[in-house]
This record gives sequence, structure tokens and C-alpha cells, in this order.
Amino acid sequence: QVQLVESGGGLVQAGGSLKLSCAASGRTLSSYARGWFRQAPGKERDFVAAITASGERIYYADSAKGRFTISRDNAKNTVYLQLNSLKPGDTAVYYCAAARSTWYSGSSSWTDFGSWGQGTQVTVSS
Repeated sequence: QVQLVESGGGLVQAGGSLKLSCAASGRTLSSYARGWFRQAPGKERDFVAAITASGERIYYADSAKGRFTISRDNAKNTVYLQLNSLKPGDTAVYYCAAARSTWYSGSSSWTDFGSWGQGTQVTVSS
């Protein structure tokens, strides 16, 4: 039912910034936490950040703290990820998703998320 489409990825130099967007259609996700994950070639899908339904609680991976900012606009059914101070190690495909349950308590496991988008490529050059 729900379709998620990420956008905003691209090629940037180390230290640069990007803003990723993930628009949902087909059903409102205002009651669900939403998250961002990333996956580099040959590696597992790693948690980046998540935000609860009303935006009152936010969770970040250690690698994201201080550099990335997750936000959401429920009126637009959209979640964002602001990427600052990018490093080559941030190079990956970034995916957005919605929590499977309305009872989200900060899980970083990809198995607790569903309705995945197709991903957007972020490449950081040195």
C-alpha cells in the first residue's frame, strides 16, 4: 500500500552537506515512527536515525550524532535527513522506512521497519 520514495542523494566532497527527503504516498504514516538506514556494497544495512510519530523522541547511531539531523513533516507525510560534515565513510545507499508497529521504542533493527523506499545514493569523495 504505502510507497516511499527517497530523493536528495548525490556526489559531494568531504565536509559537504546533503538533505535527503522521503515522501510517502498511499497512506499516512503520521502514527508511525520513521527511520533512515544505509548500506554500503558488501555490508549490512545499518541504522542511521529514527524519529517517533510526533517527533518528540529522536534516535541516532553514534556515527550520525552531531552531524546528521532527522526531522519530519506529518502534514506532508515526509521525513528528512540532513547530512552535514560528510565523510567518505558515509558513502552508501540511504533508505527510509516506517516502523512496523505504532509502538516504537527506539529499536535500531531493520526488522522492526517496513515499507522501505528504493534508496538514494550518497557518495562522498575525499
